[in-house]
Formats: sequence, structure tokens, C-alpha cells
Amino acid sequence: MTNWIPDRNELSPPLHESLAKAIVQAIDAGNLKEGDKLPPHRTLADELGLSVHTVSKAYDNLRRQNLIDGQIGRGSYVLHPAKADDQPFDIEERQQGTFDLSISRPVYSALHVNRMQALLRGLEKELDPRTYLACRPNAGLPEHRKAGKIWLSKMGMNVDEEAVIVTNGVSHGMSAALSALARQGDVVLTDMVAHHLLVSASAYFGLQLVGVTSDEYGILPEALEAACREKKPKVLFLLVNATNPRAYIMPEDRRQKIADIAEKYDLHIIENDAFGPIIEGCPPPVSTLVPQRSVYLTTLSKCTVMGLRIGYMVAPPHLFPTLIGRLMVFGWMASPLLGEIASRWVADGTAMELALWQREQMRERHDILREGLQGFEWVGCPTGLHVWLRLPAAWTSDHFVRYASQFNVSVAPERPFLSPNATPRNAVRLSKGSTIEIDRFRQAVFNIARLLERPNDPLPQVLY
Repeated sequence: MTNWIPDRNELSPPLHESLAKAIVQAIDAGNLKEGDKLPPHRTLADELGLSVHTVSKAYDNLRRQNLIDGQIGRGSYVLHPAKADDQPFDIEERQQGTFDLSISRPVYSALHVNRMQALLRGLEKELDPRTYLACRPNAGLPEHRKAGKIWLSKMGMNVDEEAVIVTNGVSHGMSAALSALARQGDVVLTDMVAHHLLVSASAYFGLQLVGVTSDEYGILPEALEAACREKKPKVLFLLVNATNPRAYIMPEDRRQKIADIAEKYDLHIIENDAFGPIIEGCPPPVSTLVPQRSVYLTTLSKCTVMGLRIGYMVAPPHLFPTLIGRLMVFGWMASPLLGEIASRWVADGTAMELALWQREQMRERHDILREGLQGFEWVGCPTGLHVWLRLPAAWTSDHFVRYASQFNVSVAPERPFLSPNATPRNAVRLSKGSTIEIDRFRQAVFNIARLLERPNDPLPQVLY
């Protein structure tokens, strides 16, 4: 164990942040080196006259920065600062000078690989054979549904495990819910700027997708009520917690109005809350207001690791038979092996650790956007995975996407997100996580800003 102890006189409120900063400075100065064991929480608390809770919060802060690592029974150790984000893997395109801002996904680091590898090593002797032999129950193994209950509580969904269905992510659940609640020709309402897979799925299922007028906080209640009277819809699809391409968070009073209209017009709700706990300070889900007519969906892939394609669906008992039938058609049941990984991470706190780490990474990137795109019109949640950029009047979305690609920057055009009756918004979506390295992300934002400042020159036509 290291003999290094910070100077109590140099700590100031908030004490956990000050203590974490002191440890970072000691690592940078070389006073704490790779492999040094930090004092146990209680020992350091006693030495400095702090609470154990304060020390724990400081250590948690450092873990999220991937500066220390630790396991129960072994203590906390300093990671090499130059290697903290070294990655023994590479999923980004590495063409020189190219930048991808097109895919809304979380960032990752060696922290994620370390956590996954540690869990997989532990599975060797502990794995219940049911996790690779089971093909029922279709709603998920009981222990996996219990873990789902715990995870759902983080989003304000306090339900019994009997109300939880394990899915292979939100897309699996969305397909099942849409096909269960609507038939060919039925009307499905959503925002004018919607989930791109909802647009595709509605076309595949023969549903009439209708966009409802919205503002910067989401669907307008008066517009929703007018659409209910005119269109006689069966389903309302909601993205209220920054998952929408425009990244808004719907305020609580509007959620209540939306719920009241759904009740009045016998409207079922499908609520996609894919970002989960990385979005902080959200009001209760709309599904909590009208639980008997709502199907709520969330996932771990957007806030832990993308490959963990496990999600949770919450539905009332009378919809279970139909939903389970559709889940079987679209995938039989969620993978029990992935469900086991998710359940262990939920139980030991790893899932929330990674979500909080993701939250801080997105906040840092939001600050880069705020600085780099100053003077341009864009919106987004500080801890969300993407922002929505309104283009200057000279540009169209498609033209800007093509033009940016000539300068090695990929962004998402608005077209896939638009409901069939929506008019173009002259916008693009920028992902905060698809370019992993922070310096490359900063450069990508700089490049976008420079492009926006350019005149809308025609692209050269190359003939062969």
C-alpha cells in the first residue's frame, strides 16, 4: 500500500471532488504510480477526518475516469495514466482524417473491456446450465426478470418482476409491441421527427404512421387530441427522454396531458426509453401514468456496451399473451447468456458504474459542442448521445451530408427520421459517441463548424 496521503488543508467543498482532484494531481506528478494500492476507504477517511461516503464518492469518480481500478477484497489500485484508455480492440474506421458522427452510440474505453473480461472469466465455474440450454420461459429466466426489475427502478419504473419481459434490446421489443397493438392499416401516431426504425417498421407492417406537430418539448397535447379525433389511431409511440433525434426531454405536466389524452381516446402507448439512466433528472415515464395501456422499453446497450443486446419490456398482464407470441415470432426469447451477463452487472453495480461513466463522457463532449458550434442553431441533452443541428438557410440536409462526406465527416441526414407527413427540417443529427477518441471528436466538431461557415458551393461533377 502506498504511503501517500493528501494534505487535508488543501481539500475544499465539495470534498469528494477535491479529494479526487488531489489523487489525479498525485498521479500526474508521479507521487502515485501504476499498481500503487490506495488506502482503504475507512483508513483514508480516518486519516483526513472525512466520512467513508465522501471517500467512496471520490474513488467512484476516479473509476469512472478509468484512473483507478478495484475489486471487493483486493482494494483500489492506480492504473497507468498513459494507458488508462489504451484499447486492445478497435471498432472505428481508421482511415486517415475520417470522422464519424453518424451513429448514435455510447463511447467505450479499456474500462469496458476489463469489466467484461473479468465477468467472462468468472463465468467458467459459476454458470448455470440453463443460461445456454434453456429455450423457455419466453419472458426470460426468473432471475433475469428480477434483475430487470432492479434496473427499471433506476428509470422510475417500480414494477414487480412479473410485469417484466426480457428482450434482445429495444428494437426487438418495439417490433413485438407494434405488431401486437396494431394491425395492417391501423394508424400509429408519433413525433414528426421520429425513431428511424419506427418509420421502417411501420412500412413493413403496413401501418399508417402519422407525425403529430411538436415543439421543443415534444408532441403538443392539442395537436395530439386533434389527431385522435381525426385519425382514430390505435398506438402512440413516444420518445420523451432525449432518445428522439431532436434530443428533448418532455416536461412532467405535458406527460400528464399526453397520458390523459391516451386514456380519453383508448390509445395504447409504446414508450422507448433506450438511453436509460445516462439521462439525469427526467420526470416519471409516461407509462407510469397510464400503466394499463402502456408498453415501456429500455435497454443496456446504449449506456453500457453496444454488444450487450439486452433490454426490458414492461407491460400490463392483459397484453402479455399477445406480446409473448410476437416475441417468439421475432426471436423466440432473449438470449439467456446475454441476460446472465446483464443480470450480474445490474446486481454488482457494474451496469450503473458504466452508465455514470457514460454520462460524464457525454457531458464533456457536450461542452466541446457548445464551444465549437457557438453561433449555430443546435439542441441536445448534455448527457445524451446525440444533438440536432439546424443548418443555415443555404443548406439542405442531403446536400450538407454529401458535402461533409467530401471532407471526411459523416453525419446523419434528417430524412430517415421524418414521419411520412413531415416536412423537411433542414437539419442533421450529430452523434457524440461514434468517434471514440476525444481529440478526434473535437477535431470533427471543428470541421463541422468550418463547413457551416463556407458558402454552399456546388460539388464538382466528376465524369468518367
